[in-house]
Amino acid sequence: MPLSHISNNFRLRNLFILFRKEFTFVAFALFLLFAFTFFTRSNPHSHSHDEFHSNSILIPFTPLTNFKQIGALCLDGSAPGYHFQKGFGSGSHNWLLHVEGGGWCNSIASCSYRKMTALGSSKYMDTSVPFSGILSSVPSQNPDFFNWNKVKMRYCDGASFAGHPESEKGSGLFFRGQIIWEAIMNELLSIGMSKAKQALLSGCSAGGLATLIHCDNFRQLLPKEATVKCLADAGFFLDEKDIIGNSTMRSFYHDVVQLQGVEKSLHKECLAKLEPSKCLFPSEILKNVKTPVFLVHPAYDFWQIHNILVPQGSDPRRRWKKCRLNIHSCDANLIRTLDSFRSSLLKTVNEFQQRKDIGMFIDSCFIHCQTWMGETWHSPTSPKIKDKTIAESVADWFFDRQVVNLIDCPYPCNPTCHNMDFSRV
Repeated sequence: MPLSHISNNFRLRNLFILFRKEFTFVAFALFLLFAFTFFTRSNPHSHSHDEFHSNSILIPFTPLTNFKQIGALCLDGSAPGYHFQKGFGSGSHNWLLHVEGGGWCNSIASCSYRKMTALGSSKYMDTSVPFSGILSSVPSQNPDFFNWNKVKMRYCDGASFAGHPESEKGSGLFFRGQIIWEAIMNELLSIGMSKAKQALLSGCSAGGLATLIHCDNFRQLLPKEATVKCLADAGFFLDEKDIIGNSTMRSFYHDVVQLQGVEKSLHKECLAKLEPSKCLFPSEILKNVKTPVFLVHPAYDFWQIHNILVPQGSDPRRRWKKCRLNIHSCDANLIRTLDSFRSSLLKTVNEFQQRKDIGMFIDSCFIHCQTWMGETWHSPTSPKIKDKTIAESVADWFFDRQVVNLIDCPYPCNPTCHNMDFSRV
C-alpha cells in the first residue's frame, strides 16, 4: 500500500519504534517531513503554510531516461529522478540545483527498510512537489534566484549519492549513488546546463553532504567561464563524541562507507592520511574542495543534538527527554552542554573563515535545514543575523557583493529564530 494511504499517526508511531530499535536515521528523516509540515502550519512565529504555496506551481517528477541501461537505480531498482522548472528572462542561462536530504542507511536491514519508502524508491515519491524557499519562483520570496532553471534532485540511494555497485554482493539492494549522480548530471547537461553562465549546487542535510562531496566535480562539468559555487544547508556534520563518550557518528559513518563502498567517491588526498569514514566528515572534505562554498548551519542543529550529541540509548535517566524535544525546556546545565557543542562547531569552521571564497551563516536556532522553506529562507519573519536573511546573505556571497561570515551569538539571543518544538507533534 502506498505511504500516502497510511494515516500520519500510524506512520509516526512506527517510525519512532523503528528509530529506537536501530540507529538507521531513515525513520527519523521521514519523521522530519511530517514535523516540518506541522511546524509551518502551527507555529505562530511563521507565516502560514498556504501563504508560501499559494503561488507555487506543482513541479512534476522526471524519471531518469534509460536508467536501467546505465545502471542508475534507487535502492529497490526503481528509477531515480528529479523535478525541473525551466528558467526565464535574465535567469534562462543560470542553474540552481537542490539535493534532497534524508539521512543514510548503514546496514542491509536499514537499507531494506529504506527501499520501501520515498528515500529508497521512486515508487513512493510524490509525483509532483511545490518549489519553495531557494527553489521558489516568486520574486518576493526568492529575489535573486526566482527565474533560474531550478532542479530538485530526489534522494533514493541512502549514501549521499556516493555508493558503488561493487559493494552490493547479492544483497538484493542497489548501491548506485555515484552512478545516479553522474547520470542526472549528464541529463541536465543535455537539456541546457552545459551552457550555464552561473550555477549553484545546493543541498539539505545528507543532500548538503552530497553537495560537498560532488562540488568540485560539478564545477568541472560546466564551462570554465561560468560562475559555479556550492551551498551546504545543515550538512556540516560534526565528528564529536556523545554525552557518554562514544563516537556514535563516526561509527555510523564507518558502517555507511563499508556497506556502500563510499570510499571511491571521497578525496584521495584525505584517504592517503585518514581512514575512509573520517574523510566523509565535512571538516575533512572542505579542506580539499577548491570551488567556493557557503555553509548555512544552525549552531543548535536539532538533528545533530538528537543523533550525535544525545543519540538513543545515551540518556537512560532521561534527563534530556524534554530538552531534546524543545530547547526552551533545557535547564542551565543542559544548555551549557549544548553551548559546548556549539563551540566545537565554531572551532571546526574557524580554519575555513580565512578563505574569502567560503561564506557562512551560522545562526543559533534549534532547527535543521533552512533553505528549502520559504519561512526560513526569505520572509518578513525569517531568521536574521545583522539584519540579513539567509537568502540575502547567500546572494551577497554568490554575486561577490561582500565577504559573508555571519556567526550568531549563543542561544537564546536571537529572537528571529524558528525553533522546532517536537513536544507538539
